[in-house]
Amino acid sequence: MPSSFFNLNISAQEYLRVYKGSARQVVVRGTDGTSLSFPAEHLRRFVNHDGVQGHFELKYDARNKFVSLEKLG
Repeated sequence: MPSSFFNLNISAQEYLRVYKGSARQVVVRGTDGTSLSFPAEHLRRFVNHDGVQGHFELKYDARNKFVSLEKLG
């Protein structure tokens, strides 16, 4: 199963846009330089009072459809 890795640092204030409905997609640059996009709702379980920070692995299928998102550190 294909996967990509990326680092993320979203402030709590910025993540509020998801709850307000003005942000639905997250677009990040993978550690290999590729552009990645996935629904912002998949970050909800990683949100704390500081926002969302860490190193993540995004898994997707052969058609580039979202499979899973895991925080690695």
